[in-house]
Amino acid sequence: MKKIYIDGAFYPENEAKISVFDHGLLYGDGIFEGIRFYNGRVFKLEEHIDRLYDSARAIALTIPLSKAAMTEATLESCRQNELRDGYIRLVVTRGVGDLGLNPKNCPRATVIIIAASIKLYPEELYRNGLSVVTCATRRMTPGALSPAIKSLNYLNNILAKIEAGDAGEGLMLNEQGYVAECTGDNVFVLKNGRLFTPTISAGALRGITRGVVLDIAEEFGMPVKEADLTRYDLFTADECFLTGTAAEIIPVVNLDSRAIGEGTPGPLTAKFITRFRELTQATGASIY
Repeated sequence: MKKIYIDGAFYPENEAKISVFDHGLLYGDGIFEGIRFYNGRVFKLEEHIDRLYDSARAIALTIPLSKAAMTEATLESCRQNELRDGYIRLVVTRGVGDLGLNPKNCPRATVIIIAASIKLYPEELYRNGLSVVTCATRRMTPGALSPAIKSLNYLNNILAKIEAGDAGEGLMLNEQGYVAECTGDNVFVLKNGRLFTPTISAGALRGITRGVVLDIAEEFGMPVKEADLTRYDLFTADECFLTGTAAEIIPVVNLDSRAIGEGTPGPLTAKFITRFRELTQATGASIY
């Protein structure tokens, strides 16, 4: 049985509970990080912790732990569950308050850490590629809610996921019609040996895996451009792939019934996947 960290203590999963008055439940008022660990190492832990605290600052949420204490609690969650490979969901809610909206009525934030296993997509999709459809639901504008904040309110993405239905994934555009991201992943396009990805201002999350891919491209000596992309850029791409902590790097071979490139995962995408997997197996904060 899993052990879940809540506010400084570990509880069996069937006893891990929060108040019905927690504003994370009532209003989606909180932040989170999804973090992967491989071979006894937590990948990009420092970057995830930094982004968590940046998200907290952006919504005026005080986390009741230092970064060092949060890091140790995260590692200890893996130890408590005797895991070497898996996924961590780190959640900080506004905490217990009343039925009103005012966050000032929540005196202390709630910290929850879950360490478990995860498998987002079947392995055959990594071999054969993913089909994507464009969703009518548009990505929320940065003026309404900054995409840099990894908040607990994912209803925008969930509505798009419902639209995607049985398709592999849903593509989200912003109000101007530019590509923002997929329902849970960043988007990359390869064209004539160059790598393109939507700008943050288009509505894309500052993904940790997105950043790793940009670093790998630099290592490969590959030109990179953050640009305003349209569906046309994906239709006419040589290759396309998605990135995310849970998804890692997954090829896209079809968008809206149009084959991308040859309709199979491309050779450059394969190079990125290979290099990414090398990094995940050899780097990161040691758990044990």
